[in-house]
Amino acid sequence: MSEDGVTRREALARLGIVPLALAIDPRIDAARATWLKLTAARANGPYTPRFFTAHEWRTVRLLADYVIPRDERSGSATDVGVPEFMDFMMVDKPELQLPMRGGLRWLDHQCEDRFGTRFVECTAAQQTGVLDEIAWPARAQPDVSQGVAFFSQFRDLTASGFWTSRIGMADLQYKGNTVVPEWHGCPPAALQKLGVEY
Repeated sequence: MSEDGVTRREALARLGIVPLALAIDPRIDAARATWLKLTAARANGPYTPRFFTAHEWRTVRLLADYVIPRDERSGSATDVGVPEFMDFMMVDKPELQLPMRGGLRWLDHQCEDRFGTRFVECTAAQQTGVLDEIAWPARAQPDVSQGVAFFSQFRDLTASGFWTSRIGMADLQYKGNTVVPEWHGCPPAALQKLGVEY
């Protein structure tokens, strides 16, 4: 939860980056194909990561749920398979591997220096304390700039994975890819909220 009472999920959803990307990015078909493969793999038993080590896998799963936790509206990042999506992306886009692995190590080193243990073994308060230092780039101290860069990329991957899943699209109330037999224009309430008219 941020200082202004907005949850991380709400802040990410408000950005509107993913729906815009869904509307204009031709790679959406590739993302859907990826999700179909991952869904089929999950149905065949526990997922075995191809890139992440066992320890990294535990960290990624925990961290993804900090970014998008389960709430009354929908499931968490791990519920929809975001860690599996990230593992696929690491294999599909090798240029992401070094920043991801380096960032996970940075997180563990920070926790070991401060608390004497790795991130996954820290208390929830210790974990959120470290994450709060790197989650808000404008407020972050220069000495955690590597953590800020890592967490920004991690958050982007989490959001991309979550909001391209079926549960994520339902969470956003995404109406695309449906037949609209008759278009009556933008609803008046939406026009008023945006301060526009036509």
